Amino acid sequence: MKTFISILFLCGSFSAWAQNKPVKIVFDITTKDTLAHQAVLRHVTGMAASYPQSQFEVIVYGGAIPMLISDKSTVSKDIAKLSGNKNVAFKVCSVTMKRYNVAEKDLLQGVVVVPDAILEIVNRQSEGWGYIKEAHN
Repeated sequence: MKTFISILFLCGSFSAWAQNKPVKIVFDITTKDTLAHQAVLRHVTGMAASYPQSQFEVIVYGGAIPMLISDKSTVSKDIAKLSGNKNVAFKVCSVTMKRYNVAEKDLLQGVVVVPDAILEIVNRQSEGWGYIKEAHN
């Protein structure tokens, strides 16, 4: 019986450790759908709270760029809250910015401009980051 209890304790300890193991996840968002913008923020907020030692990046390009523009974002308050978390970053593609005539001064505070969103995602994946293509159904 002692052996059985010891095994249960070890399994429980391993399970608890595995659930709290830090992760690194990059979220890819390209849609102008504001419900998808809300969804990615909901996901990142929940994960950042559950896994405080983990890192999360939201990479925005294509039609999703209004999400990060000061006077167009429908989620700017949520982004401001998350921007205070050192483990969460919001990044935008400079190619998309040029295509949509968006200047850095137009972006929400704390948004990082990267040369190319797709290369940023590929680089993160090569570093072992998980990948989530964010959408809303």
